[in-house]
Formats: sequence, C-alpha cells, structure tokens
Amino acid sequence: MKKILITGATGFVGSHLSELCVEKGFEVVAFDKYGPNYDLGWLKKSKYRDDINFVFGDIRDYDSVLKTIKGCKIVFHLAALVGIPYSYLSPLAYLKTNVEGTYNVLESSKHLNTEQIIITSTSEVYGSAKYIPIDEKHPFSAQSPYSASKISADHLALSYWNSFKLPIKIIRPFNIYGPRQSSRAIIPSIIIQALNSKSEIRLGNVEPSRDFTYVTDTCNAFLDILKIKNLFGNTLNVGSNNEYTIENICKKILTKLNSKANIKKEKRRVRSLKSEVVRLACDNTKILKQTNWKPKISIEEGLDLTINWFKENKDFFKHDIYHV
Repeated sequence: MKKILITGATGFVGSHLSELCVEKGFEVVAFDKYGPNYDLGWLKKSKYRDDINFVFGDIRDYDSVLKTIKGCKIVFHLAALVGIPYSYLSPLAYLKTNVEGTYNVLESSKHLNTEQIIITSTSEVYGSAKYIPIDEKHPFSAQSPYSASKISADHLALSYWNSFKLPIKIIRPFNIYGPRQSSRAIIPSIIIQALNSKSEIRLGNVEPSRDFTYVTDTCNAFLDILKIKNLFGNTLNVGSNNEYTIENICKKILTKLNSKANIKKEKRRVRSLKSEVVRLACDNTKILKQTNWKPKISIEEGLDLTINWFKENKDFFKHDIYHV
C-alpha cells in the first residue's frame, strides 16, 4: 500500500480525491490549512474519515510541507487559492499560495526522492481560446492574477523536470462541478438561488462558454495519469470536449427545478473586458490516447447529481442566499 499525500485534501476536489484514493487502497495523508479548530472540511462526515491521516500546516511554509511529504511516495498537489474575483483584490496572496506553495512541494519532493508529483493546473491558463478545441499546445494568456499565478506554478514545475528530472506530471482540468463545490462557483450559485425560490437568478456575463467535467471523472483522471510512467514532464488536459454557455447551463438547471426565474445580469459580477475568458473548450485527445481515462458522467446526469446533493444540503447554504 503506497502512502500518498494530497494537499488541499479537505476542499471540493481534494475531498472526493481523498475518498477515491482510500477506496483504491492507498494510505492517504490529507494536508490542509491549519486552523484553531482543526477543521476537516468536506471530510468531516466522510465514511473514510478514520482511514485518513490528517495533517494541518501551511502550504506556504517550506518546513511544514517538507515534514508532511516525508515518507510519502506520491503527491497530489491541489492546495491553491482558486477564486478569480478575489485575485483582483489580493494578487500577492495568490502568488504566495499558488507559486510559493508549489515551490515548497517541488523542492521538498526533490530532496525526499518522491516517486511522483502531480501538479494541478487549470484551463484558465489558456485565457480566451485562440482556437477550438484547446489542446496542450495552446498559448497561455494571463487574464487574471489567478491565471498568472497558475501559469507561473506550471512553468516552475516543468523547470524542475527539465533541471532535476523531478518526476512531475501536470493535470489541467477544465471547469469542474459537482457536490461540495463552493457556492460562489457558477453551477452551485444558480442551483442555490433557484432552490431558494428566487424570482431572478443574478449572474454576470452569460455569453461565455465552458467545458464542464463532473468531479468524480476529474478525480479518476488523477489516478489514470498516475499509472502511466512515460508521462513525466507532460501536461494533460482533462475535459469532456463539450461546450456550454453559462446561459445554456442556467436554463438546464432551471428546467430541472421547474423554476420560472428570470436571468438578471448584475454589473458587480461582470469581469472587465480584457479579463473575461470568453471560450474554454477542451481537446482531451492526449489523455484519451495516453491513458484509459474517459469521462463517464454526462452533463445531464452530472447536473441531476449536483442538484440532488444541494437539495439534501440546502440548510448548509442558507447563509449564502444573499451572497451568491
């Protein structure tokens, strides 16, 4: 049984990935941000809670990361600040967490002879599509401080492969959705507003399009990429190869919830013109050819699963009614 470290393990994707790794027989070490109450996040009520070794620290602290990686053969690095709007307010926080945090993982792994490190990127590094679908050779465009920090982290990881042959792989998911996602993300925001009988669904731009992938499909991609040894130094897109506008997704959700709410565009939710990523559509040819992975959950099934989860956990998001 190999010992695997997952940074950002108690969050949206990290919690699903932690549970999947337990199911696959890994000894899971879950690393997340230290707090006064040792908050286990989405793993607090997990049926696998007692099978996971929780370690709390700070991804920005080298000593904390080094001590935690020691003894782990594999690292899945997910810890990051991900909210784009907040990156406009505090770019430095994103540099420290996303770039310096990735440096700490890479440098620690180099000294500890870690067998594999999978760095989690994002489709936001591509910016608005120059061509469709977007493959791994698509140029980068830093349209927000968040995307700039992730571009920097990706290049830093590749430099460790080129310079030190550190066994890194980069997974680049397109838009992930599903149970446990932040209420500030687009799909949960629409669902929560509709469930709270809002007559208007308040959104920003509804014209941009995205490639949505269900969270368990994304987590399975991590494990399939892990299995292939000749992928060191490679980046792999993870997406469904389907493209939906925000308006399309909103209408699908409202139909499923029998809601007659109208879509209202709010200025405060609209990104500046140069910062708005207009199109993201994944070319997943590389991962389909190199691994056994393929997306299994359709957008219709995924939205049903997500809606049902938010219905079951509606009370948890009551405090978000006036903020989403």
